[in-house]
Amino acid sequence: MFDLQTVLQSYNEVSPQVRELVDAFASPQGVGRRYVLGRNEHSEALARVFPVDAFVDDFAESGTVWNGKPVVKGIDVPARGIVINCSMSISPVSASRRLADLKITGVLALSDLCRALPDSIPLPEFVLQTRQDLEQNALKWKHLAESFEDAQSKQVLDDLLTFRTTGDYSVMRAYSVRFRDQYFEDFLSLATGEVFVDGGGFDGDTTEEFCRRCPDHGKVFLFEPSAGAIQKARDRLREQRSIEFIEKGLASTAGTLRFNSDQGPASAISESGSSHIHVTTLDLEVRERVSFIKMDLEGWELKALAGSRRHILDDHPKLAIAVYHHPSHFWQVFDFVMGLRPDYKVCLRHYTEGWSETVMFFVPNTNDGMVSPEAKRSATLNAVACPAQP
Repeated sequence: MFDLQTVLQSYNEVSPQVRELVDAFASPQGVGRRYVLGRNEHSEALARVFPVDAFVDDFAESGTVWNGKPVVKGIDVPARGIVINCSMSISPVSASRRLADLKITGVLALSDLCRALPDSIPLPEFVLQTRQDLEQNALKWKHLAESFEDAQSKQVLDDLLTFRTTGDYSVMRAYSVRFRDQYFEDFLSLATGEVFVDGGGFDGDTTEEFCRRCPDHGKVFLFEPSAGAIQKARDRLREQRSIEFIEKGLASTAGTLRFNSDQGPASAISESGSSHIHVTTLDLEVRERVSFIKMDLEGWELKALAGSRRHILDDHPKLAIAVYHHPSHFWQVFDFVMGLRPDYKVCLRHYTEGWSETVMFFVPNTNDGMVSPEAKRSATLNAVACPAQP
């Protein structure tokens, strides 16, 4: 079982080699040598503390300027440069290996700076949130860890919590970026006639992969509130059959919500959103039986699950639910689904080298039989009394 204090005790130790590089980066002699890999909130925050010479991004167009500084490719960093790896969400390990291949002598992780200069460099927000949630909800996390079906799930949780409480990506070296596999594991045993709900269908990439893996499916319901994204999905899937495109978001009740529509696959419901979208519930929109529900809704999964109670209770579908958007979602999604139907086997899998793209799978446990009508009524009343958290 993950132990926060043990992890932090080890994390707080700073090796002489790291200390020497940190001192060189932070000193006046560091001017002309300071490079930051990545363009994100972490690199932006670091640049507010130390004036950097350039940001490193191999995918940027030549001549790009970001936050008033040039953006260069890794190959352009001088050998004596010191590069801080601020990649956190997708591929920090690959970025580290790329820097090593370039023979750059000074490479540090952002976590190295955070632990060596705790009074100057703020910890990433996802680290602070995870530490706080572990401390406030220790029993919830313990119960979750003890409830997984397999040892791999427990190891995934252990590794993720180590990374999410330290920002030290070295623990993620055994992981890789596997977007095509996301939501689809062999233990789901996809069968002929599957009725699939793609909650957060974006441009149709997940539905396309489902159709490839399950060519004899029954039907697909693709929910996507963005008009631009759903048109891309229609174009992408024009050769596929039996797909119903629903230009709405999934929520706990039907209505209209503000939406931040300019973030691509990360577009999300937000009070500061510049546009409005229509939302509905799965229970209202789909009357037929479904067998597989996927949800990746940029933090809105609990609301959408609350609007899917009837299908979860009556259909006992396979579930693939994103839980990475906030630390508490790991145990809140588990509690909500198992509060409705305790006859699920639960597994956890991860699909990047960073903190994002963690999916919790709920696989129907056919050995436990169906839930009785009395149990369904009790679960429904309990879910209404204790609705999904925002």
